[in-house]
Amino acid sequence: MSDKPENFSGPGDFIDLLERSGYSWPKAIAGLTAIDKASVPQGTTVMAFHFKDGVIVAGDRRATAGNAIMYERCDKVIPIDDFSLMAIAGVPATAFEMARILSHNFEYYRRSQLQPLSTEGKIRALSKLLKDNMGLAMQGVGAVSPIFASYDQREAKPYIYFYDILGAQFEIQTHTATGSGSPVIRGILEYEDLWGAQKLGQRTLKEAAQLAIRLLQTAGQFDSATGQGRPEDKIYPVIASITDQGYRFMPEEELAVLFQESTKRK
Repeated sequence: MSDKPENFSGPGDFIDLLERSGYSWPKAIAGLTAIDKASVPQGTTVMAFHFKDGVIVAGDRRATAGNAIMYERCDKVIPIDDFSLMAIAGVPATAFEMARILSHNFEYYRRSQLQPLSTEGKIRALSKLLKDNMGLAMQGVGAVSPIFASYDQREAKPYIYFYDILGAQFEIQTHTATGSGSPVIRGILEYEDLWGAQKLGQRTLKEAAQLAIRLLQTAGQFDSATGQGRPEDKIYPVIASITDQGYRFMPEEELAVLFQESTKRK
């Protein structure tokens, strides 16, 4: 058994198995020179930041196509394994397919190699999928800009990585956001970490979740593609955390109470 699970190509690589079985990631569409992006659903806005016990990952629920609202209950935070989450901005169909392949890849490695894939291996696996997707991304029909968050059990440490659409990865020490509402969110997160009552990494899960709710509500004020929570319709942001216990999504009942507390005007 290899002592370097980050070298994930080979017998434990599910993506390699798919390719040897005849599956290949869709390439650029021949003859397609332009496409009306208003016809392609897009998902926004997502964020991740470190809190006291791990990482919080959150996103709004709206999917749009141009100026049209296509769906108000899109789940943009996706579990990949027990200790990893992927948050998506971009084309949901492409992102969901990437998430499915990653999930199978991580589980296939765990079962075939009798150990979990390392954090470095997980990070590289997503980068490979994004690089393979470059053709569709450049044509405007499959662009995805994800955030990957994982808790490394060996190091007892949480990680956040941001990716561009070409597969370049960047480790995030404090916070990140992507999607059309992200400029507002990133600015507020930076302010909160520098001059807030507490640094982001010192906040409790409840405090972090309240901040995430307020950030998404604020982004929705300035960005029409970011959906605000609507308690009257039971539409709340997706909020999940990753700690040494694994990932946990806040249930709707908990979100309802937290949303009311977080958005109450003083």
